[in-house]
Amino acid sequence: MNRPGADRHPGNREQTPESQVGLSRAVTRRMLTLFVIGDILGAGIYALVGEVGGRVGGAIWVSFLVALGLAVFTTFAYAELVTKYPRAAGAALYVNRAFGRPFLTFMVAFAVICSGLASAAALSRAFGGDYFTAFVSLPTVVVGLVFIAAIGLVNFRGIRESTRLNMVFTLIEVAGLVLVVAIGAAVLGEGGGDPGRAVEFKQGTPALLAVFSGAGLAFFALIGFEDSVNLAEEARAPRRDFPWALFVGVLTAGLIYVVVTAVASMVVPTAELAASEGPLLEVTSRGPLAVP
Repeated sequence: MNRPGADRHPGNREQTPESQVGLSRAVTRRMLTLFVIGDILGAGIYALVGEVGGRVGGAIWVSFLVALGLAVFTTFAYAELVTKYPRAAGAALYVNRAFGRPFLTFMVAFAVICSGLASAAALSRAFGGDYFTAFVSLPTVVVGLVFIAAIGLVNFRGIRESTRLNMVFTLIEVAGLVLVVAIGAAVLGEGGGDPGRAVEFKQGTPALLAVFSGAGLAFFALIGFEDSVNLAEEARAPRRDFPWALFVGVLTAGLIYVVVTAVASMVVPTAELAASEGPLLEVTSRGPLAVP
């Protein structure tokens, strides 16, 4: 005998990951972990270092550390939900299971879409701004549109191709941030920069208020891991692999951000970081090799 209301929401009928068919289960734990890291790492850190510095002062890394703590709490929620409901709908599915109200589900799905559009617009403009024009002079909007179109074509090819390309991009992103840290460390090793700047807060603003104001903005650089739950029907073992991938990915990306922002703050005056559209380029330009 069926439970009352069991069929009110047909989508609520659960299938095990092994019994579902249709999508290719090609994503391994390693690919999933790198997907999470790559989804977090990106142009956000390149664009937001100066913005956060303008709010908090030289202690940029403190705001990123607080934002990481907030992201970890969110990670707990997503790890629990994706293992309980290993389906591709993500946040919309979770809200539907909790409340069963189509309008609320639609609004959450719409908000997620808007968040993705805003993120894509901001990051594509950052890519087409100072960072790309450091090598080739082209209009920012044109570069951004071409960038989005190219990524979209790869996604249309399939999950296997897109996750493999994501792995390559993730390794490139990590290497780029490691290079920034290495150059900054070289500057500090030669006596340049000011290590004390990393513990300075914005004058005229209470330190706690400044930190949380910066953390609210820094959290933007840490979002992305929530998108990984949409791979639940394409992961080989979602219930086993997602908790590992989420926590390792979030902590790895967050700690990289903390180190990068601490070094950037020590090497470049906060006012210059805040005024620059490419704050991490300010770090590399001060290195022994003057990397552009």
